[in-house]
Amino acid sequence: MSARRRIPGWARVLCALMLMAAVLWAADLPAVADRLRQARTPWMLASLACAVAGNLISAWRWRSIARWLGHEMPLGQAARVYFQAVALNALLPGAVVGGDVYRAAALRRRGLGMLEAGLSVLLDRLSGLWILAVLGLLAAAWGLVAAPGAAQALAAMGLPAVPFGVVAALALALLAAPALAILAARRAAAKAAPGSARWARVATVVRRPQWGREYGRQVLGSAVVQILSVAALACAALALGLDLPYWAWLVSAVPIFVMATLPISFGGWGTREAAAALTLSAFGVAPSAGVAVGILVGLLGLVQACAGAVLLVLDAAPRQDDASRGERGAPER
Repeated sequence: MSARRRIPGWARVLCALMLMAAVLWAADLPAVADRLRQARTPWMLASLACAVAGNLISAWRWRSIARWLGHEMPLGQAARVYFQAVALNALLPGAVVGGDVYRAAALRRRGLGMLEAGLSVLLDRLSGLWILAVLGLLAAAWGLVAAPGAAQALAAMGLPAVPFGVVAALALALLAAPALAILAARRAAAKAAPGSARWARVATVVRRPQWGREYGRQVLGSAVVQILSVAALACAALALGLDLPYWAWLVSAVPIFVMATLPISFGGWGTREAAAALTLSAFGVAPSAGVAVGILVGLLGLVQACAGAVLLVLDAAPRQDDASRGERGAPER
């Protein structure tokens, strides 16, 4: 069993190394290194500040879901656990899986049921990706109207040439889809006959009150998170001398952020850089510059991860001290 668990992790590390090597070779390693040497500190600090602020809002969003599911958690504690999860995501194989499992386990230790704890993390993750897609579509619609050459750039990314109204309507439909799904689930739960205990718990979650208010919190929180995350991406690019319209960064962030979360590499390395090179090339950015942006975003993410790792060590130290005191105080038999 333990061997089975280790193999996927090592496979992801190997995959990340191979993919990163291939990306650097294709993008011209000396050109990438030259770009990174020119990085400007003020924009790097701005990128880091936006990313940290985004994660703080993410912690608030996750806490809001947990509270809606029946568990009160101080915001400071939620932020602490969230940054610890960020560290696990970045420093351990498994992309976002390790940190998400850690967050769910933290809620389980605080007394929340397994279903609710896992659901809080799943809904939090889906909320971010959902609003990212909505904002990306709205940005593409804006670009089609306000930016000359936007249609060609979007076509270069493999997006079909569709009218502005169709893209905007699709974005609004995607925004409303979760609310419609919740209403349908609540109606189905109300009509369904009582079944197993597990189904009863699911039905209870579906029928929780004030779901509309929580839906609004998720829209607002996730929108702020993604705007800050895209700002972090844009600031990292500005640190390397790249300047694109914000709508272009919103569109580009969708494949870049999604690829970085795929559980086929280590900490998003390789997949993020490949997506950045391919996506930004549609806007006239050289592949070496796109790869450099991905690397800089990853390095700044490691700074946050190191801070989260410190929090993990600080939380582990008292438990070790308590265990050692218990051993010393145990009576001899």
